Amino acid sequence: MFFPLSDDDQLLVKPAYVTWTLVGLNVLVFLLQMSNPQFTLGYAAIPAEITRGQDLVGMVPVQVGSVQDGTAQMVELPQAPGPSPIQLTLLTAMFMHAGIMHLGGNMLFLWIFGDNVEHRFGHLPFLIFYLASGLAASLAQIALNPDSVIPTLGASGAIAGVLGAYLVLFPRNRVYAFFLFTVISVPAFLVLAMWAVTQVIGGYGSIFGAAGVSQTGGVAYMAHLGGFVAGVVVAMFYRRKLPAEPDTVFGRHYARDPRTRRLW
Repeated sequence: MFFPLSDDDQLLVKPAYVTWTLVGLNVLVFLLQMSNPQFTLGYAAIPAEITRGQDLVGMVPVQVGSVQDGTAQMVELPQAPGPSPIQLTLLTAMFMHAGIMHLGGNMLFLWIFGDNVEHRFGHLPFLIFYLASGLAASLAQIALNPDSVIPTLGASGAIAGVLGAYLVLFPRNRVYAFFLFTVISVPAFLVLAMWAVTQVIGGYGSIFGAAGVSQTGGVAYMAHLGGFVAGVVVAMFYRRKLPAEPDTVFGRHYARDPRTRRLW
């Protein structure tokens, strides 16, 4: 088991207002979902609704399973009225989650990595960047299967954009992670590279799975990859205009001991 706990942000002295607000909004929207299931049914993003510009309402038939292995069957998914225009679900879906574990995992990554990126971008540019990454993520997922009626929701795509930017802007930051019943300290680029590899592997499976006629739920790997790539590209473009990477304990050790290069 490997997951991050915190990062090296001891020199960040300004509050990360946007990151905190985004975490709060995600929690509030999740509470709304729990109290009103119809909200989830109407305001999640459905690729077919986006591409056709049509709000699907009522019971919508969808095929799950695979024809090739004989597991294909037709089921009906309930759909509730959504916003007008229906494309607004690309925004609302960014703040919705499928369960407490989905919410908790996303908010953990946003809490750990979002504040650093916000401090480098500035509050308003970071907010715009976050929403744009989420939009890019959703469009990548829709492009993979534009006729799907399977709802997609979650902040994962937008947060993937934050991770991509963090990888470019803070590659040597120290990240504390839980691994094999202990806490270890590793450079940020190693943690985020591991995350990216898992998304590539999962996305590869999703792409080839989409070649069949079945539609299934699960993790929207293409959304993760789309958001991550968008974050990397934007951060690389603005890196020359942004202030230099702030001083960190790990950065000083890297400069003081050349042998560190062999480790990281």
